[in-house]
Parts: sequence; structure tokens; C-alpha cells
Amino acid sequence: MKKIIIPLVLLVPVLLFLSFTGQNLRQLYSRPPAEWPAPWTDPGVKWKELGLLPDLPVDTSDEIVKQKAGLGKILFFDTRLSSSGKISCATCHDPALHWTDARPKSIGHEGAVGNRNAPTVQNTWLYTKLFWDGRARDLQDQAFAPIVSGIEMNSEMHEVVMKLRRNNNYRALFKKAYGSDFINPHIMTDAIAVFEKTIRSADSRFDRFVKGEYKALSNSEIRGLHLFRTKARCFNCHNGPLFSDNRFHLNGISSAGPEKNKDKGYYTVTHNDSDLYKFRTPSLRDVLYTGPWMHNGAENSLVTLIELYHKESPAPDGSRRHLGLTGKEKKDLLAFLTAISAPPRPFQKPAIPE
Repeated sequence: MKKIIIPLVLLVPVLLFLSFTGQNLRQLYSRPPAEWPAPWTDPGVKWKELGLLPDLPVDTSDEIVKQKAGLGKILFFDTRLSSSGKISCATCHDPALHWTDARPKSIGHEGAVGNRNAPTVQNTWLYTKLFWDGRARDLQDQAFAPIVSGIEMNSEMHEVVMKLRRNNNYRALFKKAYGSDFINPHIMTDAIAVFEKTIRSADSRFDRFVKGEYKALSNSEIRGLHLFRTKARCFNCHNGPLFSDNRFHLNGISSAGPEKNKDKGYYTVTHNDSDLYKFRTPSLRDVLYTGPWMHNGAENSLVTLIELYHKESPAPDGSRRHLGLTGKEKKDLLAFLTAISAPPRPFQKPAIPE
């Protein structure tokens, strides 16, 4: 019988994984993330270690920031920004639903169904490009687009501005925040952007664990953390404090279906063939509560989503691969996704100026 020789370079990751699956996993991870075992990543992947979210990009103790954020909060919930007077930013980004709408695709002007799933606006200040296709360069640019979209809020920007200018209460709010009661699209969207820069996930049990509360995670969740960073290959795209690499990838379902129904994703922005059907990596923070998932809301179960990537994980050559996860490993991975999800922060909706 011919001997099968397996190169040592292929055996080393497997042997390392097996050596970490015993009682020593909790000990290995009960230390700062910089000292955790090396993750498994595909060649060329630029990654950052998991960890705590950075501080907010705005100083919420500053009086001017408070005024701008407060104004932006009011605008975010005001249906007058839509032509029908029925839709606000919060219609699709409800704080009680982790700033999503819990729909596969959002419902907009006169019942129009959007093309994509509404992602959470939590922690969006950490993204380098906004929307699933990266077409917005910053939060201010992102705030502008839904207002003038025909299938979302269906407004003309000059009409929105005129509504606000005719309201003495709004003029007083703008003067307090910006030093002038002259309202224009730039400062209006700036206020919404400042408000969104204050929206942050609550600490999860994973965050408490990273802070040194090493009993915050169960053994199953720690095994899931290790799988997430190694065998399950999640870490290739979902790394760093945001659990997103801020890049664009083929997500496993984006090119499925008839050509006329395919969403071309990042390609619509770059027009590079290499970006066809790619979408921005979503954050997995609070993932337990932000479904349905994927850019088109096609997945409504984390169990089936894990199974999808178990069977067809993206490979470096563009093909798909089977990860070989056991039933127990899939449960451990789901347990870890639960551990990085926290209930929504308490939130008080603003009073809208009459």
C-alpha cells in the first residue's frame, strides 16, 4: 500500500487547533488579546485583533456637540423630512431594534420595497465607507441619500430645508447649535451625522471578558471564540473591534439568481470587474438581534447562516470550501455570536418641534 505523506506545513495548524481544544483554552484566552493564539487567516489577509470599541469620535460632554447631537436626534425622528410626512430615518433604524427595522428589505415611500436590507447604524462612525456598496464617503453623505431617494423618503432637499426654515422652533435649535438660524442641507446633514457618531453598542459579555472579567464567557463561548479566529475562518473578514475588516467581499449569495436580478454591489461604485457582486463586510456586534442578515435580508436564521459558510466558505482562489465543522463546533460558534450581542441601550425618543 502506498504511503500518504502529508507536508508538515499543512499539519501544523491542525495540530495546534487540536492542542487548544482541551482545558487550556480558557487559560490561553484569559489574558490580553495581544497575547491570544495566532489566528488562522488566508494569504494576504490584513487583520486586526478583536477587542473593545474605541472611544466615540465626538466629545459628548462638550456643550456644542450636545446641541448638534440633540438637533440631529430630533431630525432623525422627524417624519417631515419625507415628502409623505410618514417616514423618518428612525423608520428603518429603530433604536428598540438595535437601529434596524427587522425586515428583509425596508419599506419606503408609498409602500415601495427597497433593494437591500437596512443595516444597523450602531458604530457606523468606524466604517470608512457607508452603505452596502460603499457609495457614501462619510456619515454626512450617508444622511443625505435616503432623504432624496425616490423609494425611501422621496423628498427634494430644497423643500425639506424650506419646511425647517418656516419653523421658528427649528430655527432656534439651529442657532443654538450652529450660531445661525440660517438652515441649509450641509448643516442639517451634519447635525444628523453628529448624532449618529454618538450611537454605540452596549458592552457585551465578550467586552466584559476582554476587560478582565474572565468568567463572563462560558466554556462553549470560549471554544466558539477560538473557532471564530481559526477553523471557522470568520476572522478572515470579521476582525478588529468592529468585527468587520471594512472591506468588500463576495458573500456567498450575492451572485446567485438570474442576471437581471443580481445586485452588483461595490461594482456600481468602482465599475471594476473585480468588485462585481461584492458587499461591505457587516459588523457582527449584536448580530443576534440585527437579522434578517445579508445585504438582501435573505437569511433569517443564524443556524442556517453558519451552515451556509460551513459548506461554502470563500477560498483565496475564488472557489468555495467545506470547513468540516462538527455539530458541537457549530453550536459553540453560535454561542460565541450570542456572547458578542448585547441588549439595546435604553433610549428616549425626542420631542419633535411643532
